[in-house]
Amino acid sequence: MITIEGLINAPVEKVWEFWTGPKHITQWNNASDDWHTPVAENDLRVGGKFLSRMEAKDGSFGFDFGGVDIWAAGTLYKDISFSLLPSSDSSGSFHFENVFVRFDNLFRTRWLNLKVGKFELDNLVSEKRMLFLSSNGGFYQVYHYTPFREAQFRASNPPIVQFSPAFGIGDNQLGVELSGHSENSYTRYSVALLSSNEGSPGLPNRTYDGWASFNQGFSVGKLGVQRVGAFAFFGQRPTFFNTSLGSPVLSEGLGNKSFYRAGLTGLFYIKKLDFSTVFVHGWDNIFLGTGTAANAPLPVGARGPTWNGGFVETHFTYSPQLVFVQRNEIVRMSRQVFSVDPHDLGDVDAFSFGLRYYPFMFSRAGLAFHTEYSLVRSYKSASPLPTSASPFGPDVRASSVFVGLDFAF
Repeated sequence: MITIEGLINAPVEKVWEFWTGPKHITQWNNASDDWHTPVAENDLRVGGKFLSRMEAKDGSFGFDFGGVDIWAAGTLYKDISFSLLPSSDSSGSFHFENVFVRFDNLFRTRWLNLKVGKFELDNLVSEKRMLFLSSNGGFYQVYHYTPFREAQFRASNPPIVQFSPAFGIGDNQLGVELSGHSENSYTRYSVALLSSNEGSPGLPNRTYDGWASFNQGFSVGKLGVQRVGAFAFFGQRPTFFNTSLGSPVLSEGLGNKSFYRAGLTGLFYIKKLDFSTVFVHGWDNIFLGTGTAANAPLPVGARGPTWNGGFVETHFTYSPQLVFVQRNEIVRMSRQVFSVDPHDLGDVDAFSFGLRYYPFMFSRAGLAFHTEYSLVRSYKSASPLPTSASPFGPDVRASSVFVGLDFAF
């Protein structure tokens, strides 16, 4: 492992001014001496906007930054590190993608490392490190799946949609994590206690989620180190609000019911090919699956939904500058909320492929040309046709083509 650290001999306030001030951004935000940034805006207030434009000085090429990550990370003291990642979207709205402090080698052992804040879950196959960017391909379906009936019940029950229905294995979460690894990092573990509000410090969910993961690496001759792992994500979600004088108190969710997601992961390498593999089994309590408050009667014949899903994602590294990517993903319901429902109601097929080409890569900057096609099919998930006698609609199909530039400085 190579660790690079830098020390700026200046007050923090001055460093922050030069890093975020538009008049300073135009001075340092260039990939090389023949590029410049003629325009920059950066309003860090809530609802503020970020925009900068980088151009070749000869006017042959240029592009805008309508959204950006400003990542700062480093060492505060021996075995104490931090990460701070404010991020803006194309509308200029800022949020913290991650912000945490990590205390390493507690009691002088690499098996005890403590992280506090908002952070990426320690999962062998992480959504935060994928090579897909489009609206259809840029997330793993199995990490965010909600059964069709559950989503339908929530949409028809306005009070319950105030609760966070997300079970985001792929999202950064707010909490505390204890992790450790062997000397060569072949063996790794992580356990975490998380807020159930999908990485947000707000209410109404007043429950906690748990996370546990383990992975093991093993050497296979000339193929190098291969890895296999397992994880579990579990907790509870509220099903109704406390009330005051007959009105719901939106910050006080009650009637907590359980859920879990459990899975297996693998990373395998064969020369220029590498494969990321994931299998997930999910279960939601019958009250969650039907969007029913715990103090209300359940729909007749309802059951807690279960499903299985997984994907294989392949990367072919033709050269350090050119990578081809592809992913096949499926989700299959194994138990519908109602036995009379079609067995494939809400099943998902997803397919993505693309490539990334890096015209240049320097120690200070890199530029990637990214192109991608994605297709997602959700079975019987559309509204029923007016002429149809069936209460279920046709399949929903969505596809996207993405072409763009991914720049890091």
